[in-house]
Amino acid sequence: MKILEDAALTLSKVIDPKKLASMHASKSTSQRVGSLVQKLKEGEISKAEKTELEQYQMLNQIMSLVKAGARLAAVSA
Repeated sequence: MKILEDAALTLSKVIDPKKLASMHASKSTSQRVGSLVQKLKEGEISKAEKTELEQYQMLNQIMSLVKAGARLAAVSA
């Protein structure tokens, strides 16, 4: 996890915090994640779909760390 935290901290220092705060997944991505979560809940998710969902989850975690780092940097400035 240290690698992700380091990468997120680096990104949070070079990207405008206001732009980061406004970043959101596209509507189609949100719908896809919702569909994958539903399949997971119903036990109907394929191995490939589960891998895809895990990738979305990892990206979400990275973006959360980046946004948190940017908020901290903005407060400290």
